[in-house]
Amino acid sequence: MTGSSPSKGVSSGSNSRLLGFIIPYKHEVVGQAYVAQSHWLISRGTRCHWTRLLDARSITLRKIRKFKLILALPFLRFDSYFQIQYATLNLRLLGFLLRERMERLALLLLLAFASLQHLCFAADDGTILHETFDETFEGRWIVSEKEDYKGVWKREKSEGHDDYGLLVSEKARKYAIVKELDEPVDLKDGTTVLQFETRLQNGLECGGAYLKYLRVQEAAWKPKEFDNESPYSIMFGPDKCGATNKVHFILRHKNPKSGEYIEHHLKNPPSVPSDKLTHVYTAIIKPDKELRILVDDEEKKKANFFSAEDFDPPLIPSKTIPDPDDKKPEDWDERAKIPDPDSVKPDDWDEDAPMEIEDEDAVKPEGWLDDEPEEIDDPDATKPEDWDDEEDGEWEAPKIDNPKCETAPGCGEWKRPMKRNPAYKGKWHPPLIDNPNYKGIWKPREIPNPSYFELDKPNFEPIVAVGIEIWTMQDGILFDNILITKDEEAAESIRDTTWQPKFEIEKEKQKAEDVAAGTDGLAGYKKKFFDILYKVADIPFLGEYKPKIIDLIGEGEKQPNLTIGILVSVLVIIITIVFKILFGGKKQARVEKKPEVSETSNDQGSSAEKTEERENEEEEPAGATRQRATRREN
Repeated sequence: MTGSSPSKGVSSGSNSRLLGFIIPYKHEVVGQAYVAQSHWLISRGTRCHWTRLLDARSITLRKIRKFKLILALPFLRFDSYFQIQYATLNLRLLGFLLRERMERLALLLLLAFASLQHLCFAADDGTILHETFDETFEGRWIVSEKEDYKGVWKREKSEGHDDYGLLVSEKARKYAIVKELDEPVDLKDGTTVLQFETRLQNGLECGGAYLKYLRVQEAAWKPKEFDNESPYSIMFGPDKCGATNKVHFILRHKNPKSGEYIEHHLKNPPSVPSDKLTHVYTAIIKPDKELRILVDDEEKKKANFFSAEDFDPPLIPSKTIPDPDDKKPEDWDERAKIPDPDSVKPDDWDEDAPMEIEDEDAVKPEGWLDDEPEEIDDPDATKPEDWDDEEDGEWEAPKIDNPKCETAPGCGEWKRPMKRNPAYKGKWHPPLIDNPNYKGIWKPREIPNPSYFELDKPNFEPIVAVGIEIWTMQDGILFDNILITKDEEAAESIRDTTWQPKFEIEKEKQKAEDVAAGTDGLAGYKKKFFDILYKVADIPFLGEYKPKIIDLIGEGEKQPNLTIGILVSVLVIIITIVFKILFGGKKQARVEKKPEVSETSNDQGSSAEKTEERENEEEEPAGATRQRATRREN
C-alpha cells in the first residue's frame, strides 16, 4: 500500500518526552493519530468505531500535569510511513472511576480498550494511494521528458493556506507527470474511489485539470516517456474551453470480440465550478456497474456503465448494425410530395416583376443638401510623424460625419425610396400533391453486429499509474490530496478533514472581500444565478443545446452586465425546445454513421486540441507590416 506524508495543519517531526518515551508528532487520516499543538487526539475511525464502546467521540491525550493517572501503551503501525511506538493515554472518561478509587477497574477497561484498538488499527482501510505533497514529489513522481512538455511543475502552498500541492506554474504550456503505483488496482474487485482536489487560483478559460489513470503499458515504456499517447483506463476531472465545460469521465474499454479499445464518454457530465476556490472531485466505481460522480461531497451524476443513456458510445454495442453492402434500389422513391404534373401557370403570372419599385409619390424633403457629402475629412487629424509613404502608403485623413448634415434632412444625391411592388408574385411553382410512388425513407437492412458482446460487469483494465497530462492557457492550477481507495468512508473522511476546512476558509475570505468591495449582495446573487444556469445546462433533455447554453453563460460571467440578456436567451432556448417536443412531430431515428475504432480519440474529449487551435489563431504572421489608414466604411 502506497502511503504519503503526514496530513496537514499540524506540526510534524518534533518530539515530546513523556514518561521516558519518545513520541513522534506525526499522524495520518481519521482513525489514526492526530497531533494538534501540544496534545494528541485519537478520533473515531472510519471502519472501527471503537470509541463508541466507551460512549465517546474521542479520547484526548494532554500534558501529564493536568491529570492524575497516565499510562503508556504501545501502538501498532498505522500506515506504511509512520509507526507510533508509544503514546500516552489519559483516561479522561474514566475519571469518575479514579476518584472513587476504582483504579483496578479502570486499568481493566484500559487494557480492553487497547486490545480493541489493536484489532481496529490492524484492519486495512483500503487506501492504495493518498498523495498530499507535504514532501517533495521529486523521485516519487516522474516528469515527462518528451519534447512537447515544457511546463514546469512546482510544489507550492495553496494561496492562504499552510498546505502544499502540485502547481501548474506557467501559462500556455503542456504538462505531463506520472506516478507508478506499487501494485495494480483491480477495478473489478469491489468498490474503487478515485478522488482529488484542484484549485483554479487564476481561473480557467481554456485548459484541463483532469487526471489519467493509466493501464498496463508496453514492456519498453518508461514513466519519463509519459504523453498523450500513453494508454489509460479512466480520464477524470474538470475541463473547460469554449463550449466545453464539464467534469470528464471517460472510460477506455476493451471489446472482447474485436480486441479494440473504445473511448466511452459520460453523457451530460457536471459542469466545472466557476470560482477560484478549492474543489474536490470524487468518482465512485461500484461493482454492480454503477458510477457516482461527486463534486464537493455532493452527488452530481449517477450512471450505469451498461446504459446507452449514460455513455456515448454505449459500452455494449447494438446487436445489429446497418448492412454496409446493402444498396438502395434505383426505383426507390423517397419523395413524399411531388409537383402536380397537371397544374398550369396562370396567364397573368408575371415572373419578371421586381419585388420592389420606386415610390413615385415620394417628394424630396425641403432643405436637402444635394451638394454636401455625408462624411468629410477630419480637419483636426494630422499625419503621424513616423508615417512613411513608401512603406505605409499615401496617408489619408480619417472621415467624420459632416456636421452640416446633422441639422438638414439629408445630404448627397436624393433618391426616391423603394416600396413593395403590388404586382410581384415571384417565380411560379406547381402545387405539391401526394406522391403515389412514395416508399418512405430507405434504410439498409440490419445484420448481426460482429462486434456485439455481452458482459455481466465492465471489463475494466487495472490501474498501474496516475498521471496528469494537460495543455492549459492558465497557470495557478493546484492539485492536492490525490486518492485511490477501496473504502468510501475513508474517502469521505479525507474530504471532511482536508478539503472541507480549506473550502470554508476560502468561502469566508471571498465573502469578506466582497463585503469590503461593496459587492457582497450583487456578487452573491450573480454567483447563485450562474450556478443555477449551469445546473439548467446539465438537464438531460437540453443535452443537444448544452454547448450553446454554456457559451451564453461564459459570456455572462465575463460581462456581468449581460446577466438579464443571458437569462432571456436561455429561457428562449428552453421554450423553443418545449415547443419542438410538443408540436415538432416525431424525432428522427438516430443513425450510426461511423463504426467503432481502436483507441478512439474524442471529438468531445479534452480541451487540448481546442487550446492548440485557439493558440494558433492568436499567432500573427512574422514580418507583418503596418496597415495603411483607410477610409471609414459606410
